[in-house]
Amino acid sequence: MMSFRQLALGLCLFFTVGILSAQQLSLFTQYRENATILNPAAVESDFLAYGQPITLGASYRSQWNGIAGNPRTQALRFSFIGDGSGASLLTGGYIMNDQTGPTGFTGIYGRIGAVISGDPEYSGLAVAISGGLVQYRVNANEINLRDPNDVLGMNNQTEMFPDVGAGIYFYQMLSGAMDGDMFYAGVSVPQVAGIDLTFKNDAGEFAVQRVKHFYGMVGLYHFFRNDGYIEPSLWIKYVNGAPINADLNFRYQTPAALWIGTGASSSGNFHFEAGFNLGDNVGFYNNLKIGYGYDYSFSSFGPSVGNTHELQVSYSFDR
Repeated sequence: MMSFRQLALGLCLFFTVGILSAQQLSLFTQYRENATILNPAAVESDFLAYGQPITLGASYRSQWNGIAGNPRTQALRFSFIGDGSGASLLTGGYIMNDQTGPTGFTGIYGRIGAVISGDPEYSGLAVAISGGLVQYRVNANEINLRDPNDVLGMNNQTEMFPDVGAGIYFYQMLSGAMDGDMFYAGVSVPQVAGIDLTFKNDAGEFAVQRVKHFYGMVGLYHFFRNDGYIEPSLWIKYVNGAPINADLNFRYQTPAALWIGTGASSSGNFHFEAGFNLGDNVGFYNNLKIGYGYDYSFSSFGPSVGNTHELQVSYSFDR
């Protein structure tokens, strides 16, 4: 987790030579709104629920507030899915910036793939890859060693590396007793290549080892006749050397603009989210979504890790 990253970094710097292995991908409360970041083959929730093929989105997350150097993440994203039979174009990209104490990264990514389908509005199997460039950075002037007056003699260390991700995603409109409902599932590896980043200074060197993250997701949109719907979803994440994390969520979109959601994870986090969805329900042809997410930790670290706030906005429309 992020706090482990800071602790491990401090230990590595203390011994001047070491390897840091920790989570480098940002966390999210509203996972479904960031599905295309975690899985390059995923389609946006606005397409599954409302058939809008183009989405622009932005998010800001402040994690574990009350702790100095707490993680802060900002992201901008764009998605497009084509129409037609056979294979439809799936494309988009995102920019992400993450800062945790003296360490951080900024990345810019594009994604491209295809949706194999007779009609992508009703079902499809998407396969896609992402590619980008990531800058990792360390500001060691902010890191104190054993002596509070002693800081490492380097600052603004940066390394640039390419990054590649891959994913598969399936969605299907159901029939029979669940006529009109939408099922989806996917698996992905957002960063395929493992990279060892070595930072050097006069006192020695230390390394940051980037590890693979594996994601799985499954969910269902159950629509009501009054234009509301419920969406249960399950997200699973695996990182080598860490326990498997499962995140169960439940969202209810009212017939009006309001939506609310809740959930919990096996790592001991409780989620709450709420927002407004302005589209057909208010006579608006396009779709504007504004959401807020809140996390509270009941993990072994205890409530002292602080709470988390996340803001999300997206705008989707037709071609």
